[in-house]
Amino acid sequence: MNCSILDGKITSAMFKQISRHPLWIRIFNWEYWPFHILYGPIYPIWIYLGIRAGSPFFMNTANPNITNGGFLMEGKKDIYDQLPKKSYPKTILFESKTSWENIKIGINQAELNFPMIAKPNIGMRGMGVKKIVVEQDLLNYALQSSVPFLIQEFIPYQQEVGIFYIRIPGASKGFISGIVGKEFLTVMGNGKDSIRELLTTDPRHVLQIPFLEKDDPELLNTILDQGETKLLVPYGNHARGAKFLDYTDQNNSELEMFIDQLCQQIPNFHFGRIDMRYDNWNSLCKGEQYSIIELNGAGSEPTHIYDPKHSVFFAWGEIIKHWNILYKISKINHQKLGLSYMNIKDGLKMLRDNTAQIKKLQKDWN
Repeated sequence: MNCSILDGKITSAMFKQISRHPLWIRIFNWEYWPFHILYGPIYPIWIYLGIRAGSPFFMNTANPNITNGGFLMEGKKDIYDQLPKKSYPKTILFESKTSWENIKIGINQAELNFPMIAKPNIGMRGMGVKKIVVEQDLLNYALQSSVPFLIQEFIPYQQEVGIFYIRIPGASKGFISGIVGKEFLTVMGNGKDSIRELLTTDPRHVLQIPFLEKDDPELLNTILDQGETKLLVPYGNHARGAKFLDYTDQNNSELEMFIDQLCQQIPNFHFGRIDMRYDNWNSLCKGEQYSIIELNGAGSEPTHIYDPKHSVFFAWGEIIKHWNILYKISKINHQKLGLSYMNIKDGLKMLRDNTAQIKKLQKDWN
């Protein structure tokens, strides 16, 4: 009898341990599946659209003023330069191996103050995005980065949202096809458990422990007071623990008008997601108290699909819907503006360059 109870306890403990293992979490939560596993079942749709277009790399004509249409290998600084003035943070581009003296000169000339945000000019899923709190952080970042990087002012707004915008070429107005809200990685103390122990209670947080250990191992040993909250990752990246929530039903005519007016100021921008920091929802809808963190083009995901309430079938449906719209936009620009689709040779080079860029980022930051 006692042995049976003991066995039961062991089994329960073992199951709890297994259920918190990163591999288990990734397998049973589709939102964490590797990119090619998630997209694999719907790749035939992309192949079909590529056959219809005569090139699998048709997407480059969707946003003609962005490198490769914003599908891959687009520089963030080039995109910022096309945005309306004062709609995005102060941003400086530095080449890798820029001298420390020149970095300090650039920061001073731009009148940037700590804290700041540093990130690769050509990034991928949040790799290399860091909050720079003191001068030593900036020096360390510059020494570690092997690729061109950006230094930006830190936007203090506490909320972040991603808004997917579409405008069919020739249409007088565009529309919002999806909105994602983002909850940053935060823990609440109980007065007895360390941050590390608190993180192990949530599968989403478990996956972030290796990154946090590398960034600040001592932080994980901190014990927070009862009810005390700690923001661990101050930006809304899904790969860095942010929880994505589908806010699409919060769209309204006021917000859509503001986003349309904003996006029509961006030359030849037809398809993509705008990630924004904002103070409160009402102000954002009026076009007040916001800042564009990033603008993504043809390679944008409709990230509202990653709300945990959605199934993978919903996600596939949304992705396919957006791919079809992307194809339509690219085809119109191809036909009416005489823009050429990217050929196979150039497309494969883009993919190789992207793979090489990812390897550099992984070497720098993983």
